[in-house]
Amino acid sequence: MRKPAEPAVAKEAAVAAVEEPRRRDFIHIATVSFAGVGTAAAAVPMLTQMSASADVRALASIEVDVSAIEPGQAIKTMWRKQPVFVSRLTPEKIAEAKKDDNAPMRDPQTLEERTLPNREEWLVMLAVCTHLGCVPTGAAQGEPKGDFDGYFCPCHGSHYDVAGRIRKGPAPTNLVVPEELSFVSDTVIKIG
Repeated sequence: MRKPAEPAVAKEAAVAAVEEPRRRDFIHIATVSFAGVGTAAAAVPMLTQMSASADVRALASIEVDVSAIEPGQAIKTMWRKQPVFVSRLTPEKIAEAKKDDNAPMRDPQTLEERTLPNREEWLVMLAVCTHLGCVPTGAAQGEPKGDFDGYFCPCHGSHYDVAGRIRKGPAPTNLVVPEELSFVSDTVIKIG
């Protein structure tokens, strides 16, 4: 004998089981949601503490008043706890640096690449030798040094020209020109 009612009842029971949420499904959803919220709540303070503090953000950029710097003079200032040379080149030094643009160099750069457009008399660079981090002497102290009348690192003998380009010695690259450099007015340079 056939029992046609049984398969229909089993099918309806299977459909009812799929359509109706069970108590266990609710517990799983609630647990996963609670864990997600807890993870986010724990991550926020951890990510917040990794951001820069106010004193570090304050050092991120400085403004340097260059109105008192005469042609041929330079100053040394501090940015991000590192010394920086800000030099105002004379027309003669600009011509000398441009003449050497095509000279053989370890790290070739032109004066134009190391200065801001239409501001080639202003040269801003980190006062840190790229060999081992000493502070070079020279143009920023008012007297050119080294074999190229620019900067000289007394620690290991690196010679830089007036544009801060490495010309002789163990330093692998030129004195670094900050990437974020701009004039905010005719007499104020913003570094950073």
